[in-house]
Amino acid sequence: MDERAKTRVTLPRENPTPSYWQDPPDDIADQRTTKDLPSHVDIVIIGSGITGAAIAWNLLKDVRPGEKGSRNIVMVEARQACSGATGRNGGHTKAASYRSFLEHASLLGTPAAVQIARLEYDNIQAIHAFAKEHNIPCDSNPCHTVDIIYDQAQWTAAHEAVAAMKAAFPEGDPVGEYTFHSPAEVQSKFHCALDAGTIAGEPQTLYGGVSYPAGSISSYAFTTGLLKLCLSRGLNLQTNNPATSLMKNRDERTWTVRTPRGNIWTKDIILATNGYTAAIAPTFQGVIVPLRGQVTAQRPGSNLSEKGCLPTTYSFIYDKGYEYMIPRPKGSRNEGDLVIGGGLVRAKEEGLGEYGTTDDTTVNEEISTYLKNTLTRYFGGGGGGDRNGNWGDDHPDGRIKKEWTGIMGYTPDGFPMVGAVPGENGFWMSCSFQGHGMVLCWMCAKALVEMMEGRDNKELRGWFPEAFRVGFERMRKRFQGRLHTSVAVPPGPAVGGGSG
Repeated sequence: MDERAKTRVTLPRENPTPSYWQDPPDDIADQRTTKDLPSHVDIVIIGSGITGAAIAWNLLKDVRPGEKGSRNIVMVEARQACSGATGRNGGHTKAASYRSFLEHASLLGTPAAVQIARLEYDNIQAIHAFAKEHNIPCDSNPCHTVDIIYDQAQWTAAHEAVAAMKAAFPEGDPVGEYTFHSPAEVQSKFHCALDAGTIAGEPQTLYGGVSYPAGSISSYAFTTGLLKLCLSRGLNLQTNNPATSLMKNRDERTWTVRTPRGNIWTKDIILATNGYTAAIAPTFQGVIVPLRGQVTAQRPGSNLSEKGCLPTTYSFIYDKGYEYMIPRPKGSRNEGDLVIGGGLVRAKEEGLGEYGTTDDTTVNEEISTYLKNTLTRYFGGGGGGDRNGNWGDDHPDGRIKKEWTGIMGYTPDGFPMVGAVPGENGFWMSCSFQGHGMVLCWMCAKALVEMMEGRDNKELRGWFPEAFRVGFERMRKRFQGRLHTSVAVPPGPAVGGGSG
């Protein structure tokens, strides 16, 4: 893992695998608000995914549409707008807080674990509420989710973690709302097979399920919609123009952002660069490590309930990893499609080669083969039905509709890096979301702007976790391959993967 963490991080590659969500690209995909790049601005935001867009919104939300605020803000993006992890994930707004709660409590204390779980829940609610309030057409779908568990240790750990959360939260608090389901209930209610076959010599026997509030959304459509709100308030978006390096000016307080189309002088730089951070801020080499995740969109089988428009989202959890699945809801574009990603540990050396890479122009063929065959196992056989036959025959047009990859960012301790870069003036960041961005980015962006605008006070510390703040001590930690939502039992390295 040390060698993978040392792999030099590059800027985003040209010609990435086409994402399901970006087909077709939004009309602001190649936006350049002004023909010429501004030479002097107040703030440069690097990155146009959900983090960059949410930061811009928090800086501009008090400006009336059609007007321009008192600060000049330019956002630079290496490729098309929202072409990184946000536009390439699975579309899941799912916290699975119980899967990390005990570890967080062990490392940080129960109050901090409670704070993190509440932030994740609040983040989900805020995104769906914002989409509704601003009429963003992004197939926002607050719903329940279910974790289908195929491992005895994970099943036991889930009970321990949920019991701990119920004890830590007030009765009736939705953050601690979890329901357990027996194998028979999982089979009848969620249409899953009691026996999901054998993988790598290990039988995948169903132990039960855990359901709780979550949601699904087109992250790409949400973020491009959010960017349009920011554009209407004066944001200058410059796509296909990467920041190639950052230079501190002689006054030690301002910066120059270098790009292929010219340099920008600015008072403040904000990195919203996730897994690509070390490409332009080398001090984060080995601190924020890229990891490539893989996703497919599949057509539902002929026997699948509701023609694939299942009412819940899913995760399928086993000994060393998991997959996540998001059914496209009724009334959405491509309704009934099943978006499923993960499978990292099914690659060679449990996916070691996916760490450190920024190459989203291709896929891992081992993971491809595995993901293509997951749903027939989880929902049971075909046509005359080996196992329970809830899948049936493949769609006449084929099972696989689209396959793509995306680059996530991971830290040694499994937490985001948010705040002022240590030892620097006017240098800010909100990066590295451990494949968990749709339940972290929104609130982290809000917290960052609070810090930037001088409101780093007791109120902010009341809801924003101290463990998320960037600092020298965190930057000195050795990367060992931690992933979010590891096992439910502490301690232990996180496992799994996927940009969900």
